[in-house]
Amino acid sequence: MADTKREIERKYEATDATRLPDLSRVAGVGRVEKRGVTELDAVYYDTADLCLASHSLTLRRRTGGADEGWHLKFPVATGIRDELHEPLADTLPPSFAALLRSRLRHTEPVPVVRLLSSRDVQHLNDPDGTLLAEVSVDTVCAERLAGEGTGTTATWTEIEVELADDGDPAFLDAVEKRLRKAGVRPSESPSKLARALAETGPVRGEKKRTEEDPQTAGDHVLAYVRKQIRTIVDLDPAVRRDLPDSVHKMRVATRRLRSAFKTYRRILDREVTDPVGAELKWLAGELGVDRDQEVLDKRLGDRTEALPATLVLGPVRGRLQVWSAARRTGSRRRITDVLDGKRYLALLDTLDALSADPPLRPAASRAPGKELPRAVLKDYKKLARRMDHALEYPPGPERDAAMHEARKAAKRARYAGDAARPALGKPAKRFAKRVKAVQSVLGDHQDSVVARDALRTLAIEAHAAGETTFTWGLLYGHEEATADARERELPEVWARASEPVLRADLKH
Repeated sequence: MADTKREIERKYEATDATRLPDLSRVAGVGRVEKRGVTELDAVYYDTADLCLASHSLTLRRRTGGADEGWHLKFPVATGIRDELHEPLADTLPPSFAALLRSRLRHTEPVPVVRLLSSRDVQHLNDPDGTLLAEVSVDTVCAERLAGEGTGTTATWTEIEVELADDGDPAFLDAVEKRLRKAGVRPSESPSKLARALAETGPVRGEKKRTEEDPQTAGDHVLAYVRKQIRTIVDLDPAVRRDLPDSVHKMRVATRRLRSAFKTYRRILDREVTDPVGAELKWLAGELGVDRDQEVLDKRLGDRTEALPATLVLGPVRGRLQVWSAARRTGSRRRITDVLDGKRYLALLDTLDALSADPPLRPAASRAPGKELPRAVLKDYKKLARRMDHALEYPPGPERDAAMHEARKAAKRARYAGDAARPALGKPAKRFAKRVKAVQSVLGDHQDSVVARDALRTLAIEAHAAGETTFTWGLLYGHEEATADARERELPEVWARASEPVLRADLKH
């Protein structure tokens, strides 16, 4: 796995005549240490249409400096990126190729820009000598290596302030205050690569064309669909890096997209979207192989930790760990294999094609205020039928199953409201919020059903091993009480979500 660090930096405009102010006067700085000048030679790679740059991704091979090698940067927030590093090599490291696969697909990145930088570095240290930040004055020469503008060059000077590892971002504010007093202003460009592309491109100073605001029902549905497609592609590297909650978020995006195809079938031709939805269902299933087990592990673990020590009898925690390990399937390897597989890449290609040439039906050209409420309310009616069905049953397995089916319908209705929100505004927002509350109650109830089934299995295994089952029974009782509480809560939550005024507002 590539080395990773969180890069937090700010860039400032400079000229050959710019001189840094005395940064020893910045609060917290005990000493400014001059580190000398380093010559850097970096070649930046991208596709011919600059796919990586359009997603604010940076891929480069750099020689010179302490961290020469291959670098891959992912945006986190303004001025914050995750930088991955691999040793210097002649070809793209396989780990980077994998992380970029969802964007590169079947193409190979090529050199697009070369930057030669002369970097004059200073370290800002605290009184104990601990590094607070690195300040560099970079004199840059950029050359376009591919596409229109090949051979065009540009030069500039900039100041870069990079926070030390585990540093306090507030320190950068103090440095900036000092720089501003000296007349130094923040750079308009977020990165050297962005500036190089802008200044060596075929047309300079041209404003980017902005997409028109969505007007029709089809415009709004497509905007939502394309957002989910982008989310899937964007989360691919995060899933491969095993970042927190990335698998869950990617799975949600696949479900939202599939739900949109079903809800807005009057907008998008289902003969085209149904097969895509089937593939999305497959992907969600693969992503969820161990996700449900993770949720269950946390629930049972939290329940156990909340018990007084005197009530935890026998090797409860150990049995939980063994049981969980036995049910896991090595999902990290499995998920990576799925993301590297032909079926997944074919799905991404299909989603791209659908986004570029959407299968619009006649209703897509209609006003969103007419068509979208109809679709949302159709999903609501399905939810209402399932809720009525669930509430008819007395507590027991049949009600549990009916509530689970209602949960699925609540999720779809909520997603429908979310998709319609840009067009319908506050009424869709209120509707989605109320339905989400219903979904949450039903979800906690279903989690309790699953937990009780697991606890019963664990109690049987413990009994067979000659262990006391007291704690398992106690945990089962807690889950049973939780389910009862959710069932008592549900009618009131559903009443708020089924108020006629909510549905009436959607139509106006």
